[in-house]
Amino acid sequence: MGMAQKSLTLGWVTAILLLQMAIADRPRWSLNGRPRVFADLSVYEIKIVQNFLMDKKELQLQPSETPTLGKNSVYLIEMLLPDKEDVLDFLDKGERSPVREARVVIFFGAQKHPKVTEFAVGPMPLPIYMREISPGPGHDPSWASRPISKAEYSLIYRTLTEATKSLHQFFLDTTDYSLKERVEDYLTFTYMAPDDTKSDQRCSWFMLQRYMESHFLQPTGLEILLDHGSTEVQHWKVKQLWYNGKLYNSPEELAQKYADGEVSILVLTESVDKDTKQPLVFSSSNIPEDFPTTNSMARPRVSEPHVSSYNVEDNTVFYRDWIFSFRLRPSSGLQILNVHFRGVRIAYEVSVQEAVAQFGGHVSAGTQAKYMDVGWGPGSATRQLAAGIDCPDTATFLEVIHHYDTDRPVSYPRALCLFEMPAEMPIRHHFNSNFREDFNSSAGTNGHMLVLRTISSVLHYDYIWDFVFYTNGAMKAKMQATGLVHATYYQPEEMRYISQSHTHVFSNIHTHLVHYRIDLDVAGTKNRFQTLQIIRKNITNSKNLRHQALGNTLKQANYTQEQQAAFYFGKPLPNYLIFSNLHTTHGMGHRSRYRLKTYSKIHQVPLPGWQKKQGVSWTRYPLAVTEYQDSEKCSSSIYSQNNPWDPPVVFEDFIQNNTNIEDKDLVAWATVGFHNMPRSEASTNMTTPENSVGFVLRPFNLPGF
Repeated sequence: MGMAQKSLTLGWVTAILLLQMAIADRPRWSLNGRPRVFADLSVYEIKIVQNFLMDKKELQLQPSETPTLGKNSVYLIEMLLPDKEDVLDFLDKGERSPVREARVVIFFGAQKHPKVTEFAVGPMPLPIYMREISPGPGHDPSWASRPISKAEYSLIYRTLTEATKSLHQFFLDTTDYSLKERVEDYLTFTYMAPDDTKSDQRCSWFMLQRYMESHFLQPTGLEILLDHGSTEVQHWKVKQLWYNGKLYNSPEELAQKYADGEVSILVLTESVDKDTKQPLVFSSSNIPEDFPTTNSMARPRVSEPHVSSYNVEDNTVFYRDWIFSFRLRPSSGLQILNVHFRGVRIAYEVSVQEAVAQFGGHVSAGTQAKYMDVGWGPGSATRQLAAGIDCPDTATFLEVIHHYDTDRPVSYPRALCLFEMPAEMPIRHHFNSNFREDFNSSAGTNGHMLVLRTISSVLHYDYIWDFVFYTNGAMKAKMQATGLVHATYYQPEEMRYISQSHTHVFSNIHTHLVHYRIDLDVAGTKNRFQTLQIIRKNITNSKNLRHQALGNTLKQANYTQEQQAAFYFGKPLPNYLIFSNLHTTHGMGHRSRYRLKTYSKIHQVPLPGWQKKQGVSWTRYPLAVTEYQDSEKCSSSIYSQNNPWDPPVVFEDFIQNNTNIEDKDLVAWATVGFHNMPRSEASTNMTTPENSVGFVLRPFNLPGF
């Protein structure tokens, strides 16, 4: 390195140190009134990272939109959360602010051996280095495990169009639509994940559908298996086709047998004329201009006082006794950070880790469909929320900025909403009477709650994600599922797996599972995990020793190792899941404790067989408690969808460490879910009331415990 380069480097290092020292001199709790350490990357920071990477000629980067896979391109840029110890030292002890870094995912497709590599780029806002990081402990993702990019989707469509030219007449005769380009009535497809059955292959089933309103409800009965593992598109090949219950080895074979009259066809007829606008079945992400809103439809409204009881400073919320930060990660979704109630931290992080939808069926695509939402970028799948529909008119709407499978920062206006509303019922109420007319009294506490909401739309499903904060110190996480069903073409064999939506379309019975990470810091990081179980036993009457009565008693259990605190599906969880700090007390002299209560409609093994896949090993446990590790920040990754067999992140490994969890920094991992069976009254669009799962954290101060 020359003297000029050394001087320049030393100059940057000096400037950064001076900047960090200046930051450290500010108040512990905030930087310009906010804990900047949790803030997502700004447009400016994302552009700075882009320019820094593009200036590195050795990376040979090209735009992600370039229509080839044989290129090096940036797939993801997001904020990399610093190590927890560094953050707490900064927030609680006033030490130097952690270095701010960006997480960058690069697809190196131009190499002889293509690979996916992750980097930490920093320090922000003037990066001078990039260092390689791993999404899992010592395990790098395989090239085949990468998410499908927009460029790859475009190449897949071209390949399928070219490969099925011999089926043009077949398509017209059976669907009145075509895969040819520049045709008004054309076919589209849905990618059925995961790929193939091996970690080093990239063979995917694609279900063909008519492209119209709600095309997920328009299956044609044809599915195509495409090998798209090579970076050279000319080597891609259609391996099989499935049509009306039979397999064919090539499009030409199906076309020839159809011409010879050997194919039993499914002729689709239009329910309405093509010139007639199709009935609307849509999500909040695509609302037509003429759709009735609160301005044109009379309905009850939520009102707020002239002076709001909450305040938002960048990504930090102040609400009555609550203070917390939030971010919407493009790679995994909503994350609540640094949660305080009445000045005491109760959780460092509460976040969505993964959402899985598993479909069962007889057809090829039906049996393959197991969607893992992190592989689709649920945070970047958010769309604009509608006032009066998705959130109350009075809500505060918040914008987020993402860089996910794009060449520039993308703004998502109104991606989040924040609002206060009355609780479902009073928090407290009591009526007292002496059973005579001369005396009675009544007292109650009006309940209010603050809701932070976002909606992610992954393929045909919309997931409504809520974090709710109550005035009594309770916090709730809730997911509600809605959107279109997964429709397949009717086959007699499907009656075991599906329910009929229309004369030729059936909807698969399916299972939804959600995984949450709850990093509890109950008045500090030295916590214990205990359970209380209500049991029935005979209790002797002290006044009559010969008389016994059956009563409820509490059985306490203490957990000292991770494997002890891992509960399998198939056995009920204890009644009370308690996280305690035995080293602190609150004003009444009781130990600081919080209770975790999960709300799930699945109590047996939810995904038999598939649970053996390492990428979804978290689905084995309704609850697991582990010691915090910086290498265990996520239970899934963007690579698990296309490689659940050997992914870089394996949740089972977190438990197999079997470290001690007594008076340690504890993390609870909760799995909740439900089964959905489409019914005639809501056959094509799931409704939210019966499809809600989540958990509640609430103070638990039990005298004598």
